[in-house]
Amino acid sequence: MIKKRKPKSKNYFTQETEDSIVLYNASVDSEFKSKIYKEKIHYAFFKLTENIIHTFKFYHTEVEELEHLQHEIIVFLLSKIHLFDPSRGAKAYSYFGTIVKRWLILYTTKNYNTKIKKVDIDVLVQDNSPHSYDMDDIGGETVDDLSKYIDLFVDHVTENIYELFPKKNDAQIADAVLELFRKRDTIDVFNKKALYIYIREIVDVKTPKITKVADKLHDIFKTKYYFYLENGYCKF
Repeated sequence: MIKKRKPKSKNYFTQETEDSIVLYNASVDSEFKSKIYKEKIHYAFFKLTENIIHTFKFYHTEVEELEHLQHEIIVFLLSKIHLFDPSRGAKAYSYFGTIVKRWLILYTTKNYNTKIKKVDIDVLVQDNSPHSYDMDDIGGETVDDLSKYIDLFVDHVTENIYELFPKKNDAQIADAVLELFRKRDTIDVFNKKALYIYIREIVDVKTPKITKVADKLHDIFKTKYYFYLENGYCKF
């Protein structure tokens, strides 16, 4: 069990934490490294993992206590701590936060890809989007019909991506969203925020930009899908 230290301030990952990580990496003295980690770094890593788990709701785990999961992540962070190089301009908080998010995405996918097999269209757009809809409202389709349509939809958009999204950046975002559909048999739908992170791992853009492109894809998907349900074939 991880023992928590009371923080000295609400800001748990401070400049002192950043400096301590640099000192830790620069030292070859194992006793000094152990001391500085315990006193200056461990609590920051503990709170970082805790906050990311709760912020992005990574609750699908195989452990009984989230602290056990945190322990696994912290061990992984320690195995990568020597790779942090402040001369590259990155802050330790951002650097290790990215590692934690990527670790959790891979962990969740690996452990739950047999439980959730399909990507729900609605998780790609905001909950309050005027374009969101309930799947039950469009005919009670079977999973097989939906799967067939998704394949046709992905092929169509991929082939016409630059006509549908003339701007290169928009096309890249659209392709990243389509990648979720292409890999839907192995990707977990743990929550919307996690999917946005997944997309940003492919293309570095802000969330509103992803939402804008996802909304357009959703419009195309929904409009053509009505036709598919009524006629049994696609007319793109």
